[in-house]
Amino acid sequence: MKKILFVTSEAHPLIKTGGLADVSGSLPKALAELSQDVRIIMPNYQTIKMQNEVRYLCTLRVENRDVNILETRMPDSNVIVWLVDFAEYFIRPGNPYVDEHGNSWPDNADRFALFCRIAVEVAMNRAYLQWMPDVVHCNDWQSGLVPALLSLESNRPSSVFTIHNLAYQGLFTAESIRGLNLPGQLWNPEGLEFYNMLSFIKGGLVYADKITTVSPNYALEIQTAAYGCGLEGLLRFRKDSLIGILNGIDQDVWNPAIDPSIAKHYGQKTLKDKQHNKSELQRRFGLPEDDKVPLLGLIGRLVEQKGIDLIIDCLPEMLSMSLQFVLLGSGDKDFEQRLQNLAHVYPDKMAVAQGYDEPLAHLIEAGADIFLMPSRFEPCGLNQMYSQRYGTLPIVRNTGGLSDTVVDVLPETLANRTATGFVFNDANASSLLETVKRAVMLYSDRKAWTSVQSNAMGKDFSWLKSAEQYLALYESL
Repeated sequence: MKKILFVTSEAHPLIKTGGLADVSGSLPKALAELSQDVRIIMPNYQTIKMQNEVRYLCTLRVENRDVNILETRMPDSNVIVWLVDFAEYFIRPGNPYVDEHGNSWPDNADRFALFCRIAVEVAMNRAYLQWMPDVVHCNDWQSGLVPALLSLESNRPSSVFTIHNLAYQGLFTAESIRGLNLPGQLWNPEGLEFYNMLSFIKGGLVYADKITTVSPNYALEIQTAAYGCGLEGLLRFRKDSLIGILNGIDQDVWNPAIDPSIAKHYGQKTLKDKQHNKSELQRRFGLPEDDKVPLLGLIGRLVEQKGIDLIIDCLPEMLSMSLQFVLLGSGDKDFEQRLQNLAHVYPDKMAVAQGYDEPLAHLIEAGADIFLMPSRFEPCGLNQMYSQRYGTLPIVRNTGGLSDTVVDVLPETLANRTATGFVFNDANASSLLETVKRAVMLYSDRKAWTSVQSNAMGKDFSWLKSAEQYLALYESL
């Protein structure tokens, strides 16, 4: 049995801003089910949704600050969560990284450096918890200093660093880090320095014993200039320590047979009941109830990475076709406004809900026929896996984890029953539009469509498979 300290800045359902929270909520539970001793450590934010009781464990003095460690458990699990409690840094409105107006907290370097120092104290068994991990598993830039600081310790645990999205690097100016008191030997271009700035993510990429990322294809992509965000040289240098392990999905939370957020439960054998969810979704968005037209859905951040501009560019032509489109998301204000304008022009064909609404996200996955996910890059992606589980065929670009999880509808994949969605190569509106037309055409062939739905719903995206790969990695350290 391995003792694993899982270091993360968010974990669903306690707090979530994106896919990192889904992984941090699911992977530790899957490892615990494989009889491993996993503890999560994360900041104690004001906006955490507590379900289990929280108790005080101890107070640590780090950098002349008194920091409490509290303990709770993950809902529906025995996985222990240690909360780093420092009110000045973490008890504030907004989300973990930005204020309620969407601006990054100016002291993010200080906040997450303190979090990393506490994680190191716990990892080195200096926190009065009588527990020392074999492996410290860090995630994204917010925990990047942990492997760096651990590298200076003797008799330290092994470290693993997972890249969930290389585009977010935790870069801070030299001025903003004066108060961090980072050990001098870490501050050089081979260490934490990145063009005279401090790079939190480099702490993980340079110093961790193993680096993982969230799909095999993305592990290859980030070693190229197109996807490496300036770090491709370092990642090529460390390629022997870099492995891609596909994320799983929580198959209890995302399961159309038991999902409490949808209008009617259904499965592979009862696919006709999916229609009730389509009708409910059309009602919810004020669209005409019509079971003959394909209903396309999208859930996500409205940013260029997700290809939202490609969708906007081809929407007028798309909406001239016999189809409907619903969208749930928020992001770039210009994209938000353009989408609202289009919804105003095509009220019978398109509707937009701004923000994020978890139950509505489930209903979209259940009620849509087709799910749009034309990302420019996508380290893993989860919605394309949720969609397949719900018999909602995804349209994706051939990148990252999307390539690893969706099998394109082609004559041979239809024949051998491996097709699960639609894949296109070029990040432009015309390629996306051609693929939408291809999907709409297949939709008119009910027999072929149902066959692909059944293929998609039969795929195993469980966390257990991924957890077994992580466990093999820990055992190799």
